[in-house]
Amino acid sequence: MTESLSPTRSPSRRKRGGGRAGLAERRGGAVIEQMPWDPPINRDQPTEPLSADGVARLHDAAMRILEEIGIEFLNPDALSVLRKAGCTVTGDNVRMGRDMVMEYVGMAPSSFTITPRNPERRITVGDGHLLFGNVSSPPNYWDMEIGKKVTGTRAMFQNLLKLTQYFNCIHFAGGYPVEPVDVHASIRHLDATFDKLVLTDKVPHAYSLGAERVEDVMEMVRIAAGVSNDEFEAQPHMYTNINSTSPLKHDHPMLDGWMRLARRGQGLVVTPFTLAGAMAPVTMAGAVAQSLAEGLAAVVLAQIIRPGVPCVIGTFTSNVDMKSGAPAFGTPEYMRATQITGQMARFYGLPMRSSGVCAANVPDAQSMWETEHSLWAAVQSGSNMVYHAAGWLEGGLIASPEKFIMDCEVLQQIQRYMNPDLWDVSEDALAVEAIRDVGPDGHFFGCQHTQDRYTTAFYQPFLSDWKNYEAWEAAGGVWTPERAHLIYKSILADFEPPELDGTIREALERFVANRKQEGGAPTDF
Repeated sequence: MTESLSPTRSPSRRKRGGGRAGLAERRGGAVIEQMPWDPPINRDQPTEPLSADGVARLHDAAMRILEEIGIEFLNPDALSVLRKAGCTVTGDNVRMGRDMVMEYVGMAPSSFTITPRNPERRITVGDGHLLFGNVSSPPNYWDMEIGKKVTGTRAMFQNLLKLTQYFNCIHFAGGYPVEPVDVHASIRHLDATFDKLVLTDKVPHAYSLGAERVEDVMEMVRIAAGVSNDEFEAQPHMYTNINSTSPLKHDHPMLDGWMRLARRGQGLVVTPFTLAGAMAPVTMAGAVAQSLAEGLAAVVLAQIIRPGVPCVIGTFTSNVDMKSGAPAFGTPEYMRATQITGQMARFYGLPMRSSGVCAANVPDAQSMWETEHSLWAAVQSGSNMVYHAAGWLEGGLIASPEKFIMDCEVLQQIQRYMNPDLWDVSEDALAVEAIRDVGPDGHFFGCQHTQDRYTTAFYQPFLSDWKNYEAWEAAGGVWTPERAHLIYKSILADFEPPELDGTIREALERFVANRKQEGGAPTDF
């Protein structure tokens, strides 16, 4: 890079709110308007690689896995529920007939809403809605100032939450954007959830990692929303995501959390982590079939517990590098597996979750082309929730604020791509009269049709640099990650948390203090 970062090269700025629409950010003295909060709807026809016969064959394979091979449920309560419902239970192995599977899966809604503490941030999952979430769960952090991979801290966690709140193209606050490892595991969920509910007002997530953690987070979300227990359970205010332990297992703590949220009517996302060639067959069809079986088994469990509880089927089917065994993301195989899973999710009438992921270690070109492939596969597949859409590196082991900023530039462009204005064929948009007025010898820069629209006609980037080389060089020759770093620092400097009633904040503080005094959640260390 031609110029190093220094504390003196910080962008000027003006005061702004915690991610509210229409307020500007300054970069290098230029004011940039952020796109408003407006979760996009994908009106395009999805890419469907499978024929009708292919869908039927893949469905049959998933059903044969459930009927003949079974899924292990490593949770006695889950086994009891499934046995009473008519499943064949042998030890931890559960087999279920396809008619039963389809009956229970059919009870899950094809779309639903989740209402966080700020009702203006309500989101709809399904019905073509395309929702982006922040990076979730990396244990490590990287930024250009530190210059190396380090273990995550609460301060880094809070900074990434501020980005989550700031960007209107981030629609839900997923799991921890980086693990705050400096907070003891027994109370980490208390501090982390408090930070999430104070620094953001978007839909929150709870990790299914033990009864105490799940119950604590549900209670904190209820307090933050200012609702009674009955009101909390009447509609989703939050969600969890569980991963099967591929191949063919669901573990105890995740099933425990899954069932607890199901009983209280909250959002449920199940995402098998099936790496073809390692935890799943090397073929995409086999890997997706296994993934579907693992996911549908959890959906059946949820519907037995509470018929009609909202469930989302997720996909995290990619491949490994067969030379090293390392996971790969944003590959052609990943894209096709995502598209196929989307086709099957529509067959089952379930909303779908996918991810924006990469294997790159730093926010470089590789990180962006792999993430772009992942995000475009999400669009093509008809995904409704896209996890890890901003900030993911090293296969999910690193969170990076520069990558977060770079990804948000892409997310805004996808959101703009979904805007119906781009395929408006009204008389005004066809502009025949403007073409007549300009004629063969004029230009459209100065005509009234352009003057009326030039400020909103095209997407305006906040990160991309459209200057020519000489102008870019004269301005300091700042490379994209450096520009992203400066924007990140500017956002932090001027961040203001979203409004939260003082009595609610006090109630959250009391709850956290009381649970800490009680010891929080049990740990192994």
